[in-house]
Amino acid sequence: MKKKLRILALLSLTFVAVHGESCKNDTTEKIKLEVPSADAPPLTWQEHWFEHKQLVKRVYYDDNVAVYYDDAVDKNITWPARKMEDIWKYVKKTYGTFGKEGRLYVILHSGKYGGGHPATYFDESHDYRNVIDVGQAGLWTDSTGWNLGATAHEVGHIVEGGSKNVHNSPAFPIWGDSKWMEIFQYDVYKALGWNDAATSLFAEMQTKHDDFPVAGAQWFRNWFYPIYNEHGGTATLNKFFDLLAKNFPKNGNAYSRNMNWGEFVHFWSGAAGVDLKAQATLAFGWPAEWETQFQQAKKDFPAISYK
Repeated sequence: MKKKLRILALLSLTFVAVHGESCKNDTTEKIKLEVPSADAPPLTWQEHWFEHKQLVKRVYYDDNVAVYYDDAVDKNITWPARKMEDIWKYVKKTYGTFGKEGRLYVILHSGKYGGGHPATYFDESHDYRNVIDVGQAGLWTDSTGWNLGATAHEVGHIVEGGSKNVHNSPAFPIWGDSKWMEIFQYDVYKALGWNDAATSLFAEMQTKHDDFPVAGAQWFRNWFYPIYNEHGGTATLNKFFDLLAKNFPKNGNAYSRNMNWGEFVHFWSGAAGVDLKAQATLAFGWPAEWETQFQQAKKDFPAISYK
């Protein structure tokens, strides 16, 4: 369906004419916009979570995204609308719908907060919207480096915490704040043809070490990338969440508990279609406790099978 842009009459909005991979020094042109429909996102939004108390203002919206800036962000910066829409459309195509409205709300801050957080359409705290809220000490001038990485990272949290119409992320205590995001971002960049960003991320991950579950673990290099590269790519990432939604314990529309390591490897083996115990051993070691959990997971979740 042809995209319809909606905004208040008599207001103007700048939008970049060329959809390039990076957008330092964006050039903009005026475009004609239509009178809004009843489901238009609000013009302003009063933050009321954590330390966030800003009245942010809408600078762009369409059927997929709504973008809000605080007063310190240059309103002429337009790449977040384009990049976040591209990412969000890919997310919905890959992982399914995210709530009735299905929009991604993007809130950006300059000179404050120094990091980001997500919320999903399940979360009352953010008015039941899919939200990424990101602040930094610097500027949002271009769509490279940290600017792109931080915003894409937060979208990945929405996927893990709200896909398949189920709330929570049972794997979060295992992979923590960044490990799933690394393969999620790499897949997004590759799928959207952002090859410079994908190449840069891949190179960074070759030397990155983590402290969990063992010192020096290399999650991307020894766990996620081999699974992704050798056992199905994007489809395998999505299948993991499919298997969770169909098989893991729930209380209503939310997961009722977290996974243990044996269950984690069992479910990823089901997604990949191959026993990943050897890969897990290479990446993290294989304590006796995990072996016990792994064997129990096979009994508890027999519908998940693999060679």
